[in-house]
Amino acid sequence: MKPLVAIVGRPNVGKSTLFNRIIGKRIAIIEDTPGVTRDRIYGDAEWLSYRFTLIDTGGIEPDSEDIIAMQMRRQAELAIETSDVIIFLVDGREGMTAADKEVADMLRRCKKPIVLCVNKVDHPKFEDAAYDFYSLGIGEPITISAEQGLGLGDLLDAVCADFPKADDGNESDIVSIAVVGKPNVGKSSLVNALLGQERTIVSNIPGTTRDAIDTPFTYNGSDYVLIDTAGIRRKRAIVDETVERYSVIRSLAAIRRCNIALIVVDAVQGLSEQDVRIAGYVHEEGKASVLVVNKWDLIEKDTHTVEKFKKSIKSDLAFMDYVPIIFISAKTGQRLGRVLEVANMALEQNSTRISTGVLNDVISEAVTISEPPSAKGRRLRVFYATQADVRPPTFVIFVNDAELMHFSYKRYLENYIRKSFKLDSTVIRIVVRSRGEKNE
Repeated sequence: MKPLVAIVGRPNVGKSTLFNRIIGKRIAIIEDTPGVTRDRIYGDAEWLSYRFTLIDTGGIEPDSEDIIAMQMRRQAELAIETSDVIIFLVDGREGMTAADKEVADMLRRCKKPIVLCVNKVDHPKFEDAAYDFYSLGIGEPITISAEQGLGLGDLLDAVCADFPKADDGNESDIVSIAVVGKPNVGKSSLVNALLGQERTIVSNIPGTTRDAIDTPFTYNGSDYVLIDTAGIRRKRAIVDETVERYSVIRSLAAIRRCNIALIVVDAVQGLSEQDVRIAGYVHEEGKASVLVVNKWDLIEKDTHTVEKFKKSIKSDLAFMDYVPIIFISAKTGQRLGRVLEVANMALEQNSTRISTGVLNDVISEAVTISEPPSAKGRRLRVFYATQADVRPPTFVIFVNDAELMHFSYKRYLENYIRKSFKLDSTVIRIVVRSRGEKNE
């Protein structure tokens, strides 16, 4: 799992500029006005051999009252609960402020690795200002200019040095299951039903579950951790309520760290645009997943109801046509016993590893049955394939020219792999690479 790195600091010190510079594209809105970054933004970054996820956060204003004070606390919780490393960004031009000291006091108690970064040092005359920040007791400050890209190498070296040690690729025996979805679809009711106890607050008021709550349990001799998350609303449905915005970021973080995602939807409401968006996030992360249609007891049924519902879902989730669908009622217990059974099946497929020899036999068979396409007088030649990763299964196919691989033929090879190895309930990733013209 990629480490999480959060950029925190008071407003207007250049957090979004630094975020965009590291990510390499303009994602966060940059404006010389405090408080512009309202929603939390994720981005995947890479430095040397390290890959990590960067979080851009809003400014912390310790001396403000009431709602802003709550925002400060929630910013601290973001850094403490979801990040492996924290970049504490300060302004070298303005110098150290009382707000910097208060943020430093707060971060010092979190016991997470903190990299102190002094921004806007784009001229030698500002270098001396960096020495003032030693008094924060955070460590040696690193000077940069996010706007001009100065000093970023030293900063990223320091960030990566604090990443948690890898476990040599060995997966934990404990399977983590995140229960995700929009508000009021019955996520907490499902968690309580699976656990057999009132572990989380259940209410018909959207937004009751504020945090991602981890609960260990054992089922059929296997260890699990169930993560109940807050509902993920559409951005325009979120009132200016800081608590809820942090609940969303924790829900997205829960998806990133889980092995299996149970995507819960409301049978009465049907699949909404927001349900599709949440499913898309799970798909992009390559997680084993199950679409859990809850409140099925409230639906008037005939012999075709299930098939009609499945057909509608498959249409809306065309990009995710592999996802297994199960119809349940957390309230009555209907088909509840199937949830973990289907989830484990999806995880098993998501973790499948295929030997190179067997994989290439299947690829050769697929190419023989359907000849590769040609373009501009040149035909695609498929040389060999190998599996690069699991969770999700990722296959690299080496060809004479990757540009000749039409998306339809790539899809054909993906489907052939699915059919051959019974991988019908997991996302599969196909990477096409050119081996070089010399082998033609």
